[in-house]
Amino acid sequence: MALFISSLNTGSNGNCFYIGNADEAILVDVGLSCKETEIRMQRLSLQMDKVKAIFISHEHSDHIRGVPVLAKKYQLPVYITHNTLLGGKQRLQEHLIQSFAAYTPIQFGGLQVTAFPKKHDAAEPHSFTVSCNGITVGVFTDIGSHCDHVINNFKNCHAAFLEANYDEEMLDKGRYPYYLKNRIRGGNGHLSNQQALDLFLAHKPEYMSHLLLSHLSKDNNDPNLVYELFQQHAGNTEIIVASRYEETAVYHIGA
Repeated sequence: MALFISSLNTGSNGNCFYIGNADEAILVDVGLSCKETEIRMQRLSLQMDKVKAIFISHEHSDHIRGVPVLAKKYQLPVYITHNTLLGGKQRLQEHLIQSFAAYTPIQFGGLQVTAFPKKHDAAEPHSFTVSCNGITVGVFTDIGSHCDHVINNFKNCHAAFLEANYDEEMLDKGRYPYYLKNRIRGGNGHLSNQQALDLFLAHKPEYMSHLLLSHLSKDNNDPNLVYELFQQHAGNTEIIVASRYEETAVYHIGA
């Protein structure tokens, strides 16, 4: 059974990733409004009744602002760590709150979701892999550096959402204040284009069919620039630059 994936949106204005098989699906983060999430899924012919849960990576508003309304409307369990829940100050219905632990898989029918720690300036940040019948998709965004957790999980992915947040020269010459530049590139912020490419070149499995470059900065990156950077090294992997303004297509990830 294959996996179907889409970025409904990714960037500092909102992040939401859909991963599912023919019967079940999950959302990783809901940084869009409930209405906008519904609209984008409808345009892609993705059905909300297949979504079984929401998994939250960390408490920053571009990842959680749409969670309370969407979870309440569809009575979706929200998998979130205790410290992330406290940090995000979200008003979630008590019976919908579910915890998770790193490297303890959670099963929804044919889907298996596994969290792993990452480096980011948040209370208790995690990323996720989703597997089904030997196919694995990973979500690797909001990552300050590619630590062993990131590397070991990336090596197993047939497809991945990979952060390529900023071009180093654009960030250096850009309008951001010095403290914010240091936060972004300081090891607990975001991956640069070159850091993302280094991870891809060193640890991409031969069978990786799709790479969705995600969480691009509006001010410090350029979609064409990062696409060209990766495309020359892509080999058999299809490179997609996920947008901060619209959903991607739905991609079919098979063996």
